[in-house]
Amino acid sequence: MSFETVSVVGLGYIGLPTAAMFASRKKQVIGVDVNQNAVDTINRGEIHIVEPELDMIVHAAVKEGYLKAVTIPEPADAFLIAVPTPFKDNGSEIPEPDLRYIEAASKAIAPVLKKGDLVILESTSPVGATEQMAAWLAEARTDLSFPSFNNENTQLVIDVNIAHCPERVLPGHVVRELVENDRVIGGMTPECSARAIELYKTFVEGDCVVTNARTAEMAKLTENSCRDVQIAFANELSIICDKLDIDVWELISLANRHPRINILQPGPGVGGHCIAVDPWFIVSQTPQHSRLIHTARNVNDSKPQWVIDKVKIAIFDHIKANPNKRLVDVTVACFGLAFKPDIDDLRESPAMHIARQLAAEHTGRVIAVEPNVLNLENECFELVDLSTAEQEADVAVLLVDHKEFKANGKPNISETVDTKGIW
Repeated sequence: MSFETVSVVGLGYIGLPTAAMFASRKKQVIGVDVNQNAVDTINRGEIHIVEPELDMIVHAAVKEGYLKAVTIPEPADAFLIAVPTPFKDNGSEIPEPDLRYIEAASKAIAPVLKKGDLVILESTSPVGATEQMAAWLAEARTDLSFPSFNNENTQLVIDVNIAHCPERVLPGHVVRELVENDRVIGGMTPECSARAIELYKTFVEGDCVVTNARTAEMAKLTENSCRDVQIAFANELSIICDKLDIDVWELISLANRHPRINILQPGPGVGGHCIAVDPWFIVSQTPQHSRLIHTARNVNDSKPQWVIDKVKIAIFDHIKANPNKRLVDVTVACFGLAFKPDIDDLRESPAMHIARQLAAEHTGRVIAVEPNVLNLENECFELVDLSTAEQEADVAVLLVDHKEFKANGKPNISETVDTKGIW
């Protein structure tokens, strides 16, 4: 059965580019999102996120009639779920995954499912989430049969195929990587995997590698946990070097001259809805056996406070050099708020955490420069342009190495804290 109509549930940083890629291949695509503003923006042929090349693809797809956005799911041949998977706010030392958005998406599409449909979970999820999604669908649609992890009847005809196919793209390069990168296809049955491959081959030029749903879920968590551990080493190294009065940037450059060494660059922490989140999915399910992953998370989560402490030292150094000034007279400027360079994504951003914490604790003014964000509502700091920050700041904190900051060079500000090594 071919896929003439594809529905993508969740039109964020992954869902919208994925919907656009299917539409660019002349598939009828129905995007679903609970955010009315996002729906209206897309239906105007515009986008509500920053991602190179995506605006042109969406504009063309909407204009040609291949892409539309709605708030309530409509019938389709395939459904891709790309909704957030946050943590439960339970105050626990080890955060617990929150699958309520996946559950809500499952129950939203259930009424429009029919025999022969394919449902793919793309949201990064803890092991077992795809099976839980299948269970929610089966509970909502008792008239249809769904695959089950514990299904002993191998001869059972499955009405709706289920698979997990995690996204593996880098913000800022999503359009290219959606096409070029390999995909891990974790079907709940071999038939589920085969149908998922058929769907993705609509635009994917990379290999589609088949495994089961649990391994596919774990593969994405493993990739990001590996990165988290590597970043934690660099971040811990930067703290050690600060204590020993060693330039960590020079040190890493020298160490990386060894043919088998590739140390990453330290920063103010780890952000984004992948590396800062996914390792906890592993730790929460196997806390006694994921000691290294847990420690790396703690190292990276503690780095923002280390940066804040360095900023406070810089503030007092400025006052010491200017005895006529009080704390309330000192303006701190944060350069960058996104979780990585040259994008507008603020999710789990250590830079945002640092800016908010400084604004909460510093009695003086806190301003921020973020070239990729036009405005911020309900924040306790002020968003300004680069020129204003350079003119008015007494202490400058570089948190994200955006291209604008690299091109501009080190500002003429008496006290600076550089977490990225470009000043």
